[in-house]
Amino acid sequence: MATKSRTKKRRTTRALRGGERWSARVTRESHALVLEEGVFKLPTARAIAESLKRSADSSRRRRTGPFQSAMSMLNFYINRAGRNLPEPRRKTLNAAKAELRRLYGMSRTPGPRAS
Repeated sequence: MATKSRTKKRRTTRALRGGERWSARVTRESHALVLEEGVFKLPTARAIAESLKRSADSSRRRRTGPFQSAMSMLNFYINRAGRNLPEPRRKTLNAAKAELRRLYGMSRTPGPRAS
């Protein structure tokens, strides 16, 4: 029971401080990849993947390759939505990952890693 009250207090303290989660700041301020409006609400996995690919390919501010940037943005969105993401939408977004790999000619199987 002590954990519950401690968690509640922590949330209250954050709210009183005016603090926010780091993910909210990243979503609001990160411009490494300028996404098209409503990209994650597009109806099909292919449309989402194509939009992410266009954004990643045209960006000049990203620090990694276009495939990694696009995949990172998609994973970030899925992870931040967490349990609030309905199962049908989660399936569409996961299918968009596979479609993104296909568009970039990447395989699902990871290559050998240096030890």
